[in-house]
Amino acid sequence: MKLSAPIFQLKRRAKLMARNNSVPLNEALNQIARDEGFATWSLLSASVSSEPLSKTILSRLEAGDLLLLAGRPGHGKTRLGLKLLIDAARDNHNALLFTLEFTEQQARKHLRAADPDDGNFSDDIQIFTSDQISADYIIRHMSGLEPGAVAIIDYLQLLDQQRSKPLLSEQVQTLGEFAQRTGVILGFISQIDRSFEVQGKRLPDIGDVRLPNFVDLGLFRKACFLHNGEAQLQEVA
Repeated sequence: MKLSAPIFQLKRRAKLMARNNSVPLNEALNQIARDEGFATWSLLSASVSSEPLSKTILSRLEAGDLLLLAGRPGHGKTRLGLKLLIDAARDNHNALLFTLEFTEQQARKHLRAADPDDGNFSDDIQIFTSDQISADYIIRHMSGLEPGAVAIIDYLQLLDQQRSKPLLSEQVQTLGEFAQRTGVILGFISQIDRSFEVQGKRLPDIGDVRLPNFVDLGLFRKACFLHNGEAQLQEVA
């Protein structure tokens, strides 16, 4: 069953209901769940979690999230990030792609390929391909957007490639503070170190993220790891 809004918006609606009606939050959550066709909030959450991640990733995120999308080349991390943008545009949220990897023409081609419904929602996504993309650049272009706006940064390890840009760790911290303050959602496509492929693990984890320059990965609130057609979303401890 498709929700009327991403789960973070439903949670926000429940908090407002609890405050305005002076009722416990769990009661408000259950009322929102009933409005969505579920008996309880726990059943609504379980329903979302049981769906394929490619169909529900937006619903599993919350305002202010910093999301890491990580995998080896060719395992779907970019496609999942673009799908997140398309879902955001479909739900009438601002959707932005900041890419240091693609030209605008290449990005448009990949976005259209990731939009199987051919709803032209990919055309609503703003694309930025400037070599100047950095935390300050992203904040400048996202300032004033409503909470729930979604941006994908392609990709993490290129943000500080130019020596004139701040350290990667500083940029991620700055963007995390901006997301928390404004309620936007920022997803970072990330490389996984090639050593993962000889370790025999089913999926990479936070320890496999390729970091030529240091960044505190604890700054991310959620991480999605992909490999061989499998994707797993998890909280970052």
